[in-house]
Amino acid sequence: MTPTTRSVGLLAAGALLLTSGCAAFTDDPGSSGSGSGKVEIAAAFYPLEYVAERVGGDLVDITGLTKPGVEPHDLELSINQTAALQSADLILTEHGFQPAVDDAVEQDVKGDVVDVEKVVDLRAAEEGGDEHSHEGEEAPAEEEEHDHGELDPHFWHDPLLLAQYAEDVRDALAEADPDNADAYEANAKKVTDDLTGVDEEFKTGLAQCKIKEVVVSHDAFAYLDKYGLEFESIAGLTPDAEPNPAQLAEIGEHAKEHGVTTIFSERLVSAALADTLAGDLGLKTAVLDPIEGLSKDTAGEDYLSLMRHNLDALKAANGCQ
Repeated sequence: MTPTTRSVGLLAAGALLLTSGCAAFTDDPGSSGSGSGKVEIAAAFYPLEYVAERVGGDLVDITGLTKPGVEPHDLELSINQTAALQSADLILTEHGFQPAVDDAVEQDVKGDVVDVEKVVDLRAAEEGGDEHSHEGEEAPAEEEEHDHGELDPHFWHDPLLLAQYAEDVRDALAEADPDNADAYEANAKKVTDDLTGVDEEFKTGLAQCKIKEVVVSHDAFAYLDKYGLEFESIAGLTPDAEPNPAQLAEIGEHAKEHGVTTIFSERLVSAALADTLAGDLGLKTAVLDPIEGLSKDTAGEDYLSLMRHNLDALKAANGCQ
């Protein structure tokens, strides 16, 4: 080999090493397109992310679009999150719940979309829940921005509906990764059994309550009325849909009339309205978690444990035996 030939070879090898080194530093092993061989999932917010974790197990890589501490209604996608969503093999979302995600999904996404609205029987927004929903009034601008339409999106408070969604995620994963269909089937069976168990706990725990009325921060808990409780909300379907003073007074009268002992606030949003109302009425305050997302306080929890915390809080507030 001549000196010139040897120099060219060394230069080529150096270029190859440099290119490989750059690739090693730019690859993100936890994002879509990582080359892990796993199914890449983008999950819009926590309950859907929980389903993905339970059904997918170690066979999937999940990008949770709503990070802990972020109110999911207010989500704004970063460039990296948008890229992960657009390149994911599977996208778990609920149309109408997060406008930023809806807009991104309408763009160029390559994966299959498992949309809650298309696979779960959502209840109409006017069924149960908030009776003080600005009827006859012009909705505030911020409420219009988060318009959920005619459906109540908070389906995950009915564990059986979340189990139904898990089955659709199982089917989508089996189609994307048929070699592991049996594993997804087994995982889905486990989470469905867990969700059915929590449903039975709520049925038993709330079967005999002295007080049937519950006052909550916002209209996120109407699906829990299947267990015999009635939910009155201070705000509407979104936490920023605040009532006017006349509506607050009406809610206060409702609470006194039905012997309510506790006004429930929630994590991720301000407790000011709930605290003010409780103070005016001389009532207790407690937290009822809408489980829309995790927070610093609940980082070590999961859907099942948060549902059980909610059950304990309801039993204590409503005198349930």
